[in-house]
Amino acid sequence: MEFRPVHICIIQPLCYVHSLGFLDQARYLRYQFRRFGVDVTIAKNRLKHGAVNIVLGAHLGFDPDLRKRYACIFFNLEQMGHGGAEVTEAYRQLLATSGVFDYDAGNPPHYTPHVEDVPLLSFGYAPYLEPSSMALQDRPIDLLFFGSMNERRRRLIQEIEDAGAQVTLLDGALYGPERDDLIRQSKAVLNCHFYESARFEQARVFQCLSLGTPVISERLAATLPAKQFEDAVFWVPEGGWPAFIRSEFLTNGFAAAAQQKLQAFQQHDLVEGYADAFVFAQSFAAAHLERIASGPWTPDRLHIGSGKDYRNGWLNVDILPAALPDVILDLGQKQSWPQRLHSDTVGEVDLLPGAVKLIYANNVLEHVPDLPTFMGNCLTLLEEGGRMEIEVPYEHANTAWQDPTHIRAMNEASWVYYADWFWYLGWFEYRFQLQEFVYLDAALKPCGKEGANFMRVTLVKQPTTLAERMAARTMQADFGGVSDDFDFSG
Repeated sequence: MEFRPVHICIIQPLCYVHSLGFLDQARYLRYQFRRFGVDVTIAKNRLKHGAVNIVLGAHLGFDPDLRKRYACIFFNLEQMGHGGAEVTEAYRQLLATSGVFDYDAGNPPHYTPHVEDVPLLSFGYAPYLEPSSMALQDRPIDLLFFGSMNERRRRLIQEIEDAGAQVTLLDGALYGPERDDLIRQSKAVLNCHFYESARFEQARVFQCLSLGTPVISERLAATLPAKQFEDAVFWVPEGGWPAFIRSEFLTNGFAAAAQQKLQAFQQHDLVEGYADAFVFAQSFAAAHLERIASGPWTPDRLHIGSGKDYRNGWLNVDILPAALPDVILDLGQKQSWPQRLHSDTVGEVDLLPGAVKLIYANNVLEHVPDLPTFMGNCLTLLEEGGRMEIEVPYEHANTAWQDPTHIRAMNEASWVYYADWFWYLGWFEYRFQLQEFVYLDAALKPCGKEGANFMRVTLVKQPTTLAERMAARTMQADFGGVSDDFDFSG
């Protein structure tokens, strides 16, 4: 049997740094699924055509219509139910109507009556992580805490410090290798519950233990850790922190006890559970992809750009491979339409003239060498009444020239050629109409002209009037197209 590749998609809203926290779980999933001999990839926001897509962070926003073209399994890492995370009803509905993985048995009853259909995946020892080479007693950080802060956690940390241990808090969001370096320099990591539901934060703890740093965690009645954590974590009951800090953590015997717990964690191999999940994922994807529409996709939304603001459900085009667009396409060059394009993310694509409802170009036009050709291609692709939404730096702001790749600055009059003077560009049957013009400040909020850093412009494709066509025939170098009259039959 030939298996489909596995693609892990981390949802990251624009500039939302906390999505980087899903990298730990994504890497662990990649490690486990690679053990079954399939290609496994990780990407930000991008789904993969024809693959098994495992989506992390869908509670941050996911268009359910994307399931019509992709096989998606959503990995819920939120604490659901009373006392847990506040999630939207849209996210609950997404989980209730989709294939789902979960990390805790307490979650599925809060989004589906069919809890037996939700594979539970735990996190264990990650051998691909390089453990700390520093002896525990030589590490400069006493107790490290990272995560969101609330009053409950603040009180517990104060209680620990009153008992004689120093707790180091990370200043701001820190994830990935930079945070892992601090974990390796810590004698222990402190784990305490944020939510009243008190489900064990194994998605965080497995990373610390795999890096060779012990974890000290509170344990309440609702804290039900997976078996690989039972003997691997220092457990502290409610109210027991002063005694633990004084009688265990601050003693000479802590290092030896910690080493035993770290070794115990390495003894657990979770491959069996992941093998079951892998079979589930492959079967789910095969059945789902048989049901959805086949053949080329005809997109009706075009995003000119990619990179950090990639948009799922749109066709994202760019001239730079490093931006990871769906397709490489230079609309500043002459193009012939229609075009059949191929993409790993969206599959076969038919880009048709007159089929696009909306084009979005954010800070693109100031980079394009041949802007008339670029705008002409956009006009051709749009349907009648279709919109082109543009954001560009305002000419009199410092932002207009701070980027060394800018080749022009733009102002209020930059749109007249695409609207009133369309015939200068050789256009005849259609032109743009300026529908909206807004000045934006540095935070992209509407403002007056004096405070403008950017401009937001909406252009609408509309047919030219008879009077406008007469003006075009009058003003163009030729007559706007005259038949050669070769047919003399009759």
